[in-house]
Amino acid sequence: MTDISEPIEDVPRKSLGKRLLPIMLPVLALGVGFGATYSGLLSPLSMLTAPSAPAQQTTPEVVFLDVPRIILTIPGERTQTLALAVVIDVEPAAAATAHLLMPRITDSFNGFLSQIDAAAFSRRGILEIIREELATRTRFILGDTAVRDLLITEFRIQ
Repeated sequence: MTDISEPIEDVPRKSLGKRLLPIMLPVLALGVGFGATYSGLLSPLSMLTAPSAPAQQTTPEVVFLDVPRIILTIPGERTQTLALAVVIDVEPAAAATAHLLMPRITDSFNGFLSQIDAAAFSRRGILEIIREELATRTRFILGDTAVRDLLITEFRIQ
């Protein structure tokens, strides 16, 4: 028989967090999985399919036309020479037209460059101004859709 006078040992109860941990972990994992799938970060269907070969990137057709090198004497108190080489990026369909109109493009470049004051060449930002002006003149001759870009490949003042 047991003695009533002996104290019964209290079994410490588990805290609420420890009791709910086996239930909350799977619920939390399901919530994270649902959130990742819903936001598009994870796609269960893409995991089931075999990876496909990457789509081939088609490079756009590029046509660069060289403008003949321009060499000008800059008027001023001391004699300086400007050497300029330009490449025009044109649409492939307009390459033949641009090649035929190259003398007109060269003439417009020479006309603009010969009118620049000698002091302007020593100022900051002159290369960007020249590039934009030459691109505008090229677009005027060939059309806005024919010219993609104008690249200055050589700019030398001696």
